[in-house]
Amino acid sequence: MTGIPGSIDEVERLLAGQGYVAARSLAVVVFLALKLGKPLFLEGEAGVGKTEITKAISAALGRRLIRLQCYEGLDAASAVAEWNFAAQMIAIRAGETGGREHLFSEEFLIERPLLAAMRPQVGGAPVLLIDELDRTDEPFEAYLLEALSDFQVTIPELGTVKAPSPPIVILTSNRTREVHDALKRRCLYHWVDYPGFERELQILNARVPEASAQLSREIVAFVQRLRAEDLFKKPGVAETIDWAKCLLALDVIQLSPEVIADTLGAVLKYQDDIQKLSGLEARRILDEVRKGLQ
Repeated sequence: MTGIPGSIDEVERLLAGQGYVAARSLAVVVFLALKLGKPLFLEGEAGVGKTEITKAISAALGRRLIRLQCYEGLDAASAVAEWNFAAQMIAIRAGETGGREHLFSEEFLIERPLLAAMRPQVGGAPVLLIDELDRTDEPFEAYLLEALSDFQVTIPELGTVKAPSPPIVILTSNRTREVHDALKRRCLYHWVDYPGFERELQILNARVPEASAQLSREIVAFVQRLRAEDLFKKPGVAETIDWAKCLLALDVIQLSPEVIADTLGAVLKYQDDIQKLSGLEARRILDEVRKGLQ
């Protein structure tokens, strides 16, 4: 287990050791969140590395990663704990209940992410990822206020469970809707933007080191150019990495209009966007990319 980093430079080194190339501004806010014990709220487009940095922090610190994937209709029971009614019924039929207290004991409790994050962990407090919070409803946001304010959750039949050591909490949002200010106020905030050319190239070199220098530069330049197009969904860094892996699997040495046409589904996820980039349009962008790299 690694202790809390003592400097911003150490945060950058730890993340780099996990293959995550962080912008300086992101390293600063991660350092402050760890140092002050405050939740970190990361907002940005899908695929820019919000979830990946949480995984990198967990691995770098040697802490358990607990992930709560948010979705519409998520409620406290699904996020905190549920009772194993099937096991309770079996115990009742077998005459092994020992009364209501036994039925509603830890033996029959199904632990969900928020409760798990409040439990003592080997190696230190866990990293709790509350992923894509914007997919949930406002009532669930309100419920989170207790957990993030006091690092505790309440189970009516058992009482309140308070974390002996606060978990490292990271919340992410793709901003499909605004998250309430009351929740944001309890967090440090950072907007994770698309990286510039040099940093995205560093990221690709770290994640797909077997790609040649020429191919890597062409891939990054092409994706960066795509983000300037009028697309329904711009490709993220995740798509850059996926595309590079696909091209390597096909033994591609350099980009060509034919290769781009064959593999564009690794970069763009909507048919309308793919059609826009078909044929002469892909060739035009590739020509511009090559001129820019000269």
